[in-house]
Amino acid sequence: MKQRHPHVHRITLTLLLVALGASGILAAAGCGGGDDTAAADGGSLQVLATATFLADIAQNVAGDRFTVESLVPRDADLHAFEPTPRDVATVAESDLFILNGGGLEETLEDTLRTAAPDTAFVEASEGITPREPQPGEPLHEHEGEEGHTEGEEGLADEHEADPHFWLDPTLVVAYVENIRDAFIAADSEGEAEYTANAEAYVAELEELDAWIESQVVTLPEEDRLLVMNHVSHGYFADRYGFRIAGAVIPSVATGESPTAKQLAELTETIRTEGVRAIFVELEENPQLADQIAAETGIVVVDDLRDHSLSEPDGEAPTYIEMMKYDTRLIVEALR
Repeated sequence: MKQRHPHVHRITLTLLLVALGASGILAAAGCGGGDDTAAADGGSLQVLATATFLADIAQNVAGDRFTVESLVPRDADLHAFEPTPRDVATVAESDLFILNGGGLEETLEDTLRTAAPDTAFVEASEGITPREPQPGEPLHEHEGEEGHTEGEEGLADEHEADPHFWLDPTLVVAYVENIRDAFIAADSEGEAEYTANAEAYVAELEELDAWIESQVVTLPEEDRLLVMNHVSHGYFADRYGFRIAGAVIPSVATGESPTAKQLAELTETIRTEGVRAIFVELEENPQLADQIAAETGIVVVDDLRDHSLSEPDGEAPTYIEMMKYDTRLIVEALR
């Protein structure tokens, strides 16, 4: 298994040098962003978001005024994304760069902020209080255990907070409001449109919330046990009455290596509590989940789309469709 985000530490200096050089060239050419000049001059804003689901949420607020692009491509692991020098230069060219926040982007954010000093960074989850791990959950049970951050002094609490707020649609309302306010600040002429678009999208999120609840309610409460490949669905569980029984990787990041003891404990939990499935995201390695499933006789659902949208003609082309797609997979596997 990979260690925690080693690629970020290896390439940070190179990226900074290349990106800062690119920023200087862009500035000299009059292409720098982040100071409202694009909107003031009648041009559209250049807006970039880290992930496809985040770009889609922002696009619903932007409407027809401009197109929001994503830095991380579809079907890529957001936790393990390695930006190219061109990616960093693209951020430097943007007026706004939208992050999930909450620690999800980690060192990548520091690198990009340094490389793109003229770009306005927007933390979509600003104002949301991270949940506390409940007794029996991986982060609660294994917090600070030897091996969880073996060989990484000072990083024991680095991933303590869960940044997967968007898996509860009611929390995405805060995303919409933060993005709306950032768009208005950068382009005051579009205030009425951004406000109306945000209100309409919040109504869609409320409909999504009701739909998910209508699907989950068909499951008996005792069957609402979630084991994920990594710690990701705490907010989803809190909202819809699931319990997090465990995780293959007891971390909110995918780059950790679980210990043999942790895997043995999870296997025992699955057997004693009657867990029916392990859920793995499409871009994650299902090898450990497959091994545990073979030992316990349960199924592995390895095509969830928690971080990444599908192609436009696929099963999850928008954030709302992504949430519906994952809900169907979860409910069907636990039914």
